Amino acid sequence: MPKEMDEPKQQPGAGCPIRGVLDRIGDQWSLLTLEALEDGKKRFNELMREIGDISKQMLSKTLRHLEQDGFVRRTVYPQVPPRVEYELTELGQSFLIPMKTLIGWAEQNQQAIISARQRHENA
Repeated sequence: MPKEMDEPKQQPGAGCPIRGVLDRIGDQWSLLTLEALEDGKKRFNELMREIGDISKQMLSKTLRHLEQDGFVRRTVYPQVPPRVEYELTELGQSFLIPMKTLIGWAEQNQQAIISARQRHENA
């Protein structure tokens, strides 16, 4: 039996709690999706419109990961056609505070970072 079949599959960043969390929420789509859900429940197409330039596949994957990690709750209503809504969990709500701090820092320092990149390219 091959060795990889004997060992359980490791979760992303399993040995490092910081890496494991940042791997999931550190991408632009996760942050934008969480921000879009700040005001309450939304359907998939509402999220597509609000986020803008995300593909259906990427939004679906992002929502799946955020649900898997406990940031987002997916509710399916038994009707025809089925209605699905997404909302932040308590964990997702609690993440909004540090997320907004990070976004604020990025906005305040964006020009300094752009200038540093230009200096580096010109060196």
